[in-house]
Amino acid sequence: MVSEPNPTVRVVAIDDDEQHLKFIAKVLSRANLGILTADNPHQGLEIVRKEHPHLALVDLLMPEMSGLEVLEKIIQFDPNIDVVLLTGQYSTESAVQAIQKGAADYLTKPVDINKLQQRLDLLFSEVSKGRRRLELEKELLENSQFATMVGNSSAMFEVFRQIRRVAPHFRTVLLTGETGVGKELAAQALHRLSPVSSGSFVTCDCSAVVETLAESELFGHVKGAFTGAVRDGIGLFEAANGGTLFLDEVGELPLALQPKLLRVLQNQEIQRVGSPAVRRIDVRVVAATHRDLQEMVKEQRFRQDLFYRLSMVHIKLPALAQRTGDLPLLERHFIDRFAGQYGKRIDGITKRAEAVLARHAWPGNVRELENVIGNACMMTEDETIDIPDLPEYIRNRQAAANHEGNEAPLTLEEVEREHSLRILESVGGNKVRAAELLGVSRTKLYRILGESES
Repeated sequence: MVSEPNPTVRVVAIDDDEQHLKFIAKVLSRANLGILTADNPHQGLEIVRKEHPHLALVDLLMPEMSGLEVLEKIIQFDPNIDVVLLTGQYSTESAVQAIQKGAADYLTKPVDINKLQQRLDLLFSEVSKGRRRLELEKELLENSQFATMVGNSSAMFEVFRQIRRVAPHFRTVLLTGETGVGKELAAQALHRLSPVSSGSFVTCDCSAVVETLAESELFGHVKGAFTGAVRDGIGLFEAANGGTLFLDEVGELPLALQPKLLRVLQNQEIQRVGSPAVRRIDVRVVAATHRDLQEMVKEQRFRQDLFYRLSMVHIKLPALAQRTGDLPLLERHFIDRFAGQYGKRIDGITKRAEAVLARHAWPGNVRELENVIGNACMMTEDETIDIPDLPEYIRNRQAAANHEGNEAPLTLEEVEREHSLRILESVGGNKVRAAELLGVSRTKLYRILGESES
């Protein structure tokens, strides 16, 4: 039975003695307390799995399954549930064994009602603190959002400070950082805080641009300029006129196109392919890359003058490994987003699942965390994300690390391929989605995996 429809604290009592169950239900009856009873351990475990109680009162000696076995199954299911074992035959040995297996307490029958009431008072206090902590976490999250970005670390505060100072004035900005750190979000923040925020924000993925069509895609073309040009077409610069153009992975831009891009940035003028006419534009440009452009300049794979033009203002975004203090904040942010998206009530994440996420290296940075939390929110059947809800590669991280420790170090290419395979597995083999999460083109993903696109 349940004494309250929406109790603050939920208690499950499991005992083969029905009279004792009635006694427990009667003496513990109080406002905001829900009491459920089961006269056999199997039914009791079903109730525990369904209701996620705060406290389980379990008789030690029952037919079919002992109280210690029930304790083990409850702890395995959710270690945050307090389990108190009850017995009419107290022994020091069984008490020690129960505590070692994770029992919160071990009481003899007839039960000391005062002790149970004290434990309930403690639970009410802990639940109240938990709710207040959740409120504070949400308040902290609200105060740690900058445009569409989230962070409370000193590294992110510095990024926010730079964006705030640069946004009103920039013509070009270079954003650098590892894949998945949030460079597009930073670009959107620059646009939203700029004088052209009411204009268009247009994105160009330079790694996905076909080299033979790159000039047309950026600057447009006139009818008849090349085979298939059956009508005039505007390019991305014209589409972004009066707004912002985001050149993602600018390091992948073909070398032959770079001087034309430089000329547009210097003169704010474009020429459509096949046309001598010059068109004036007013576009702010945010370029981003995970590559070392200075090294590419040395290797003559990127023009030095274009690099200097783009990097007039340079903002470097930190990797997630450099801002691990933001992990709980980001987890809460993504849980709230995906819970709303999937129409689920998900209140948070267990401490042990948090610990697993904290130990992960996050080579895919915030984008990988977003994918992991999104997957967990989809998989969970409870109101709290736990370890079983996490992707397998995250759960097995420690075992994988131990295994790798006995082998020769992996090359960068092998690490990249292994990480790509993990992401691909987490999205069910969908290469388009995997490429999106990794921040690379589908062609590049096939190259990393050593596969042919055909």
